[in-house]
Amino acid sequence: MKILIRSAKIIDKYSSHHGEILDILIVDGKIISIGQLISAEVDEIIEGENLHISTGWFDMRVHAKEPGYEHRESLESLENAALQGGFSEILTLPNTNPIIQTKEGVHFLKNAGKMLKIHPSAAVTIKTEGKDFTEMLDLNAAGAKAFTDGEHTIQNADIFLKSLQYLGQFGGLLIQRPEDYDLTHFGQIHDGITSAMLGMKGMPPMAEELMIVRDLKLLEYVAETPFITNAEQNSRLHFSCISSANSVNLIREAKEKGLSVTCDVAVHQLCFIDEDLMSFDTNLKVNPPFRSREDVLGLWEGLEDGTIDAIVSDHTPHDEEAKKLEFDMAEFGVIGLETLFGAVNQANKILDLSTIIEKITANPREILGLNQPQIEEGLPANLTIFDPKISWIYEEKNIVSKSKNSPFIGKKLMGKSIAVVSGKKFFKS
Repeated sequence: MKILIRSAKIIDKYSSHHGEILDILIVDGKIISIGQLISAEVDEIIEGENLHISTGWFDMRVHAKEPGYEHRESLESLENAALQGGFSEILTLPNTNPIIQTKEGVHFLKNAGKMLKIHPSAAVTIKTEGKDFTEMLDLNAAGAKAFTDGEHTIQNADIFLKSLQYLGQFGGLLIQRPEDYDLTHFGQIHDGITSAMLGMKGMPPMAEELMIVRDLKLLEYVAETPFITNAEQNSRLHFSCISSANSVNLIREAKEKGLSVTCDVAVHQLCFIDEDLMSFDTNLKVNPPFRSREDVLGLWEGLEDGTIDAIVSDHTPHDEEAKKLEFDMAEFGVIGLETLFGAVNQANKILDLSTIIEKITANPREILGLNQPQIEEGLPANLTIFDPKISWIYEEKNIVSKSKNSPFIGKKLMGKSIAVVSGKKFFKS
């Protein structure tokens, strides 16, 4: 297939053409030519007034509901939602049924995408129960790109410490969503004035921050104390879905000390605050919960100064029965693959476009130790073509995901993917 992209601004910090407006010719999955006024007979021409192009977008926190929960999201619908949102690659969490804790489970997800490239993460502990370890070395050899108990936090400090020590022997990445369950038990929303007014038990940001303090202390201990005498220690820790300004400060300080730590924020945390819960809309029920206005400002500052490395969707599909309940009975979680870019671009007031794109392209791949695609002649095409100025309304009837639990339904978003090129595969929104 021959594809010609006309007059697109290239956003790729690794490309020699970064910031330039050029034509790009792709033939059979390879970038053949980049230049001005390229003339060629092609199968598809992509053109528009405000075209931009970057390497393929990457979401590093996606709940794959298949196997086990296909009624919420099948791998086919997941792929369609990701492509519609502009993503060519995703990292999936292990919280399926059965849990992704075997080589067969890793292989199943690795080979599931037709056009979308799926990178599975594998469980740290058996059944993500936080008690006994999985065969992480074998899972790494099978292709697991990170290790995490996913939606479950590793509560036991000794288990967490040994996980860091073990993964450090082969440079494995440990992903933790920080939460002290003793402080959030029965919690529904952020602990603050709004929770008091609504009469609901709050979930204090301290529950997140105390776990970050503990985990950073253990990471520092491992960095200073090799697990095996004279062995090279390369323990890496990634905090997922941080939500408070103080969490940003803690991670910023850890980075300044030279600790090998990275973090991400879920896009919806940047767009809503706890006061929005006055509506009792269960599509706004997430964990961690939406925090205060001050916390959201702290998250944006963390994105601006590089403390927060990536933006994720935390795509968590739920069927109607799990959300159309009284607020305290409804499940936590929202879908976000189709709206990530439009939502963050709409809410953004301080970041330049290249910074946003970096946090959904280069940075996730760097964190996971993956090869970086580049927009250069002669290289394979892994591209997202988008218009950052398109204004559009996200409507329920147009949702591609099987589940409809989105807080952005009826909201105006800014910016949209137009097409994704992944090797010889081509998807047009």
